[in-house]
Amino acid sequence: MGPLDPPGFEARSGVSRETLSRLEAYAGLLVRWSARINLVGANTLDDLWSRHFLDSAQLLAHVPERTQSLVDLGSGAGFPGLVLAISGVAGVELIEADARKCAFLREAARITTAPVLIRNARIEAVPPHIVDVVTARGCAPLDRLLAFAQPFIGPDTVCVFPKGEQAMQELTAAQQAWTMDTRFHDSCTDRRGIILCLTRVSRRERGGSG
Repeated sequence: MGPLDPPGFEARSGVSRETLSRLEAYAGLLVRWSARINLVGANTLDDLWSRHFLDSAQLLAHVPERTQSLVDLGSGAGFPGLVLAISGVAGVELIEADARKCAFLREAARITTAPVLIRNARIEAVPPHIVDVVTARGCAPLDRLLAFAQPFIGPDTVCVFPKGEQAMQELTAAQQAWTMDTRFHDSCTDRRGIILCLTRVSRRERGGSG
């Protein structure tokens, strides 16, 4: 079975033809810029419609329909945040410390007319504000990721984190310092991966039993 192509992505994701066209423009830009700066792993470019676009688009099913604000931590080349914005999620904010990657994100947002806020900053430097959804892909192990996410988490915030084959070990480690309600969903792009959907996330009180 060869790499996924745009029609295959369209069939598996169910996106509209207009959305696919915008994502194709994004993909073309990604390939051109990747010749100059390291946006994604070079070995993933041959299958970017599965490894990056479908891997990001599958999270849409776990973003509540009424979402009005989403923070994507360590956005890199825009996965998953920019894909979700192009797919119709409102109020998407991309946080990325690397200035060159932010230059790419600004150009990608321009050519896809994606209404995103791009913050060229370290996550810790962004003013705290509560959002409906927090996403991140490949940013950090879960315990550190929750520390990054904490300034954006309120009582009703949903964290949607795709994770690889170490997901359960990461979850066990994170539960030493955090409490959360957890749901697991299979990844459609990585048979060893899962999507963690976390709600009611809070840091355990020091010395407390839970």
